[in-house]
Amino acid sequence: MDIFRKKTIEQAKELAEEEKYKLNRALGPWELLLLVLGATIGAGIFVLPGVTAAKHAGPGVIVSFLIGGIISIAVGLAYVEFASLVPVAGSAYTYSYVALGEIIAWIVGWDLLFEFTVVTSTVSVGWGGYVTSLLKSIGINIPTAFSQDIAHGGIINIPAIIGILIVASIALSGIKAVGRSNTLFTGAKVLAIIVFLAIGIFHIKPENWHPFTPFGWGGVLTGAALTFFAYTGFDGVTTVLEEVKDPQKSIPFALIGGIGAITFLYIAVSTVLTGMVSFTKLDVPDPAAFALQQVGVQWGGAMISVAVIFGLIATMLGNGLSSTRILFAMSRDGLLPEKFATVHPKTRVPIVSSIVIFGTALILGGVLSIGELAELANIGGLTAFALTTLSVMVLRYTKPDAPRIFRVPALWIVGPIGILGSLALIISLPKITIIRFIIWLIIGLFIYFGYGKKHAKVSVGAQASKN
Repeated sequence: MDIFRKKTIEQAKELAEEEKYKLNRALGPWELLLLVLGATIGAGIFVLPGVTAAKHAGPGVIVSFLIGGIISIAVGLAYVEFASLVPVAGSAYTYSYVALGEIIAWIVGWDLLFEFTVVTSTVSVGWGGYVTSLLKSIGINIPTAFSQDIAHGGIINIPAIIGILIVASIALSGIKAVGRSNTLFTGAKVLAIIVFLAIGIFHIKPENWHPFTPFGWGGVLTGAALTFFAYTGFDGVTTVLEEVKDPQKSIPFALIGGIGAITFLYIAVSTVLTGMVSFTKLDVPDPAAFALQQVGVQWGGAMISVAVIFGLIATMLGNGLSSTRILFAMSRDGLLPEKFATVHPKTRVPIVSSIVIFGTALILGGVLSIGELAELANIGGLTAFALTTLSVMVLRYTKPDAPRIFRVPALWIVGPIGILGSLALIISLPKITIIRFIIWLIIGLFIYFGYGKKHAKVSVGAQASKN
């Protein structure tokens, strides 16, 4: 069937080398590692631990992050193997096109557009919350109508919109500017985490960890599904492989090192945060700063707010960049209008896809709440994670001799952990989130059968010769 035709590894590499689609290879291994940290560590560590603890998991949010980390490591290993095998832009979308066929690739690509764009919007709301809090601490009050989403009594979230505009201007400047900016902002973010842990550990009250699971273990699993948002972003580094100097060597270093560091930091922050302040008080947009202020460290809260403001820009930048590259890859393949694959002649940035993605993120961040956005982002990422891991297992069976710089150890154990873990977290999400996601998929399928299937550049003949 045409909808299951596949792209060969050779086709994927050849299309990436066409001059009109060629991007600028400028990122080294350390810049890639920092991009993993920058794109992933953000609202998940500075915002979600508080909200999730207050509403779903209590201090058990620590275990929620541990569950998410185990699944992410399993999935991350699959991404490393695939990235070393197919070092082109598109991440899980491209991997699924090679392993599972066009219709699955479309679903994954459509998911990823959804995930990365919504993550960008979610983080912009968290960023806006910290900006508003910082300004308030120095006597500048932004009216609720212009600093909150509609669900919380606002009209439009101006700080969130400003955050998106800052990120868009960096992304449109070129991949070198992205690398330099991300290094600066990620450094500020990591510094903020270290300061928070160093101060907070001396203000822990063990009684705040009791009861550990006030909402039951079902609440902890729901918390894992929601806090999994904190891990989305590491996969985005594989969308910029055509802008990395030595992708097959840099990707294993960046992904394995990055996910390990991220998991440790998430568990450490959630442990200290819930030990400092009762989980019942943590349903606030800036829980880290709030916790420090509650224990009398006013300057610490202000300093963290400043560092987080810079750090969350890196998270928006990484996820927004990933979404633009997915749209670019799908359009280059003909599944969406080729206009979206237009590359700026000087900056070598996918200019049209960047404008579309950041424009959409700006609208979502301006009107929706962080809770609504986080739930939507999670289900898209979890679906892509499950299908990517499945793709690696399929290719290990169908193309066992293809050259791989990295092979997932114990794939037939690690792979099912990634797949089943992702599916379990999807089931744990609120039903309304699943319904919204299904509606998004249905819209995507209408577009695929109305446009993408007819214009795809992978021919039936090529598929026949491959088989």
